[in-house]
Amino acid sequence: MTTAPADTGQRRHTGDGSPDRPTEDGRRPMTASRRANRAGLAFVSPTFVVVLVVVILPILWTVLLAFQHARLVDIQGMGLFGHWTLDNFDQVFGSAGFWSSLGTTLLYTVGATFGSIALGLIAALALRKPFRGRGLLRAAMLLPYVAPVVAVSFVWEVALSPQYGIVNEWGRRLFGWDDPIAFLSTRAYEVHLLGLHFDIPLALLTVIAFETWRYFPFAFLFILARLQAVPDGLEEAALVDGATPTQRFRHILLPQLMPVIALLCVLRFILTFNKFDDVYLLTGGGAGTDVAAVRVYDFLTARYDVGAAAAQALVLAVALMILMGLYFKFFGNKVQEESS
Repeated sequence: MTTAPADTGQRRHTGDGSPDRPTEDGRRPMTASRRANRAGLAFVSPTFVVVLVVVILPILWTVLLAFQHARLVDIQGMGLFGHWTLDNFDQVFGSAGFWSSLGTTLLYTVGATFGSIALGLIAALALRKPFRGRGLLRAAMLLPYVAPVVAVSFVWEVALSPQYGIVNEWGRRLFGWDDPIAFLSTRAYEVHLLGLHFDIPLALLTVIAFETWRYFPFAFLFILARLQAVPDGLEEAALVDGATPTQRFRHILLPQLMPVIALLCVLRFILTFNKFDDVYLLTGGGAGTDVAAVRVYDFLTARYDVGAAAAQALVLAVALMILMGLYFKFFGNKVQEESS
């Protein structure tokens, strides 16, 4: 009497319950879970390739260039690993105006971030309640954000021109200005107020005002959407209890808006810190508006020094990471507590 040899291998089952036996060519049949995994990889792969090519590889290439002697005329003949050096960072930190440019960038970023969010909050509160023409006015609020930056910057240049600008014309008629003001080319403007004399960075403030005006619709959309989700019963109960509009905003609306405002602060700070086109189109980085992004461009185009430009870009990225880390360390928990 003979017995069949024992099957020591473990049998796997497919998704429909049938045993997963190898086919004649030695390959196991495709199960439902394996098909789902392959489908997921197929959907994710295009996004991964785009992020790899557009984001990851340029960042790695910038880091490599920051530690190499790289001139613009020699960039095509360079290998992946060239002459390693730290001279680029010495050149960046030792260059005239680097620290002042970093301070200007910080002032510009903080001022534009605070201004755009504050103006967006005011606009959202003003257009929250229904009235005739509200939809048209809401759509008009988006015009600065969706209009091409070249077009709106040209409009601002024309309006602020000391020769034929309408702003100086209004100032002469309404406020009695004796001389026209060059808003975009005056580094320091002397102001007389209550018997005091002090200088203000006029060109920098003008660029901050442009940034505030151009990007407040971004904050307006976020804040308005959150305001629409606030239950009406909360404000009605506070109104019955005799709360003033200021108290209703402080104790009811503001806690509801804090998560959105915190998110806007982070997004606008990052985007404004790296802003280049607005400043360059308005002033070219002159008159005290030499933000760090414009300096990186000048290093690349005026000096043809790719390595130094990459080193300065890397320094800015590290500085931004440090500032974001400080923000989350000191304000992240507080914002989370207020929103909970």
